[in-house]
Amino acid sequence: MISGLNHITLAVSDLEHSLNFYINILGFTGHVKWESGAYISIGGVWFCLSCDTPCPKNDYTHIAFDITPEEFENFSSRILSFGAEVWKQNKSEGQSLYILDPDGHKLEIHVGSLKSRLEALKSKPYSGLTWL
Repeated sequence: MISGLNHITLAVSDLEHSLNFYINILGFTGHVKWESGAYISIGGVWFCLSCDTPCPKNDYTHIAFDITPEEFENFSSRILSFGAEVWKQNKSEGQSLYILDPDGHKLEIHVGSLKSRLEALKSKPYSGLTWL
C-alpha cells in the first residue's frame, strides 16, 4: 500500500542555474550535487534535479508549494523581482502565484490546503462536482 510521496525528479538543462533558482530564490535546502544531478528538499519533500532535456508541457500539470498568508505578498514580490515568469493568473480559492522554473516546469506558490479548498467547493462547486 502506498503511504505517501517519496520524491519528485525534475529534468533540468543547466544544473547550476536550477540550483540557484531552487536554493537561493525559492529557499530549498541543498544536500548534495554531482556531475549530472543534485538532491534538494523543501518541507520534508525530496527533489532530484537530473540533467536531461526537459520537455515542454502545455497542460495544467504543476507542483504547488505551501506558504503562509502572512508571507505570501513579500515572497511573491521577491520571486517576481528575480524575473520569474508567470504562467497563469489565480482564479481559485486561496492566494496563488503561478511561475515557471528555468526549464519551464510549472510551479505554484499557494496559500491554502485541501481542507480549505473542499470548504470553498461547498459554496462554489466546480461544474459536474461529485463528492466521493
